[in-house]
Amino acid sequence: MAGGATLGRDFGRLWAAYAASAVGTRLAFDAFPLIAITVLHRGAAEVSALAALGAAVGAAAAIPLGPWMESRRKRPVMVAADLVRCAALLSVVAAYALGRLGFAHLLVAAVVVAASDIAFGAASGAFLKWLVRPDDLVTAQGRLESTNWTATVLGPPLGGGLIALLGPVATVVADAASYVLSAAGLRAIRAEEPPPRKHPAVRGSRPGVGDLLAGWRHILAHPVLRPLFLHTVLVNGLIMAVAPLLAVLMLGPLGFPPWQYGLAFAVPCLGGLLGARLAGRLVTRFGRHRVLRTAGTLRALWSIGLAFVHPGVTGLLLVMAVECALITCTGVFNPVFAAQRLTLTAPGRVTRVLTAWSVTGKISIAALTALWGLLAVATGPRTAIALAGVLLLATPLLLPRRGTREEPEPAPAP
Repeated sequence: MAGGATLGRDFGRLWAAYAASAVGTRLAFDAFPLIAITVLHRGAAEVSALAALGAAVGAAAAIPLGPWMESRRKRPVMVAADLVRCAALLSVVAAYALGRLGFAHLLVAAVVVAASDIAFGAASGAFLKWLVRPDDLVTAQGRLESTNWTATVLGPPLGGGLIALLGPVATVVADAASYVLSAAGLRAIRAEEPPPRKHPAVRGSRPGVGDLLAGWRHILAHPVLRPLFLHTVLVNGLIMAVAPLLAVLMLGPLGFPPWQYGLAFAVPCLGGLLGARLAGRLVTRFGRHRVLRTAGTLRALWSIGLAFVHPGVTGLLLVMAVECALITCTGVFNPVFAAQRLTLTAPGRVTRVLTAWSVTGKISIAALTALWGLLAVATGPRTAIALAGVLLLATPLLLPRRGTREEPEPAPAP
């Protein structure tokens, strides 16, 4: 891609900030559930509620932030989101140190972090659209995606070691520190972000119901964003819904030790790194639409193989092969999809669109995970995993069939 070799020092600072927070998040992977279990001595039902309610309530709380962020500079919003996440995590550390940590405190912190995650993601997408040229969006998204997969490979094992040495609260401290580093990196960006134009949909300080729904209205009315939205929400939801069922199956009846279970999902993440690195080259050669359709189709083919997992080395290798193929295709798909979504959304709508997308994704994952849990109770984990795999085979039908426009739509009239 033209200009893809270097994206400038300011993108490098943004990339470094993203890397810091990604590594911190992966270091603290499952820290809250571990604290609930080991420190607060809570049971499975309360730990599940912590994960589900934290994400769902946080997503609902983030809905008003979309229109609010639209009329503000995005870098200060990102810095504020980092600092709010840091404060929420440090409040948990302080309460633990004082012997006053309770389950309600942990739940509130999870909600605040989840809402701030959505706000940061929406603002960073809008900021990236302004910071880099349209031709460089796939390259930029590919670098961020590769960083995410690298953190996924390295973070949980390092976090596990840190927990073994110092306990689960130590990873929360590390995660909080990562947000400080992220905020510092964002503050170091020298490019002066222009003030966003005031649009009628976001002119008031208190958004109305129409403003809150504007992101969804725009997505569902767009001939390309609508099928992409339905495809990504359904695929991500079905993939995540079977994760706890696979854990139950592998760690329970099939007798895999925890280290093998962790290995089965850590090593394939290298495929995500490879896919993200290849995405820009593939787009240069074949174009965004072809890569989007091909990678989106291929990533839907593999999950059904997880229904055939069996004990022993061959069963472990089967899971690793399926996950590697799935994650490699996802590594290609994600940066191309993210770049196309930004390209097809005018600057005055980006944060509302990204907020609506993220909120729907998180709520859908929570709902499908709960539904598949009930299905597993009725039919068994293996049957539920197989059904999700069969449904995933149909998801390529939701991908846009025609070539997508490479230019952004006109901005709304002021």
